[in-house]
Amino acid sequence: MKINIPTTKLAILCTAFCAALFAFNPNASALTIGDDHELGFVEFGIPSGDQDRTDYVNHLIGMALGTTEQALGQTFTRSNNDFGPLPTAVFSHNGTGTSVDLGGGGLYTYLFAKYDGPNYGSEVWYVGDLSGIITIPAEAGGYGLSGWTLFGPGGQGVPDGGTTAMLLGTALGALGMARRYIKS
Repeated sequence: MKINIPTTKLAILCTAFCAALFAFNPNASALTIGDDHELGFVEFGIPSGDQDRTDYVNHLIGMALGTTEQALGQTFTRSNNDFGPLPTAVFSHNGTGTSVDLGGGGLYTYLFAKYDGPNYGSEVWYVGDLSGIITIPAEAGGYGLSGWTLFGPGGQGVPDGGTTAMLLGTALGALGMARRYIKS
């Protein structure tokens, strides 16, 4: 079997295929304090070890929307943002700086950002529907970012957002178009 595709048509086909892949990539560029991805706020978030941060996020997950509670020596405020059923937070890794790489999506569910030790507190965002490199605020409440933690899903699976099905459909469509140019 010989493939006889003119170079210009192959280039157009490859360009169209790549454009389709990038067009459907859900990617956020920045999170802000109080935005529609905010899960809640922890005042003050001290102590702030890995297990403490995990406990804080899991407490926020269990709270009713728009409520404030005292627990674990902290004051928790849950946002009014409804993300549906939320999986348990499982610690992944810590980082510093305002750029956070979420990968291709589905790897991480929550982002915990600590601002200036005992002076401000900790912001928690739901990032389960985001991918790529995002930015978080360098300051909150007039205080600088101390560091952040990413958490993966645990306990309950995170459903695929349709990206896999879209990629499969695009690949099959591209193969169907390429088939027209294959001569046997």
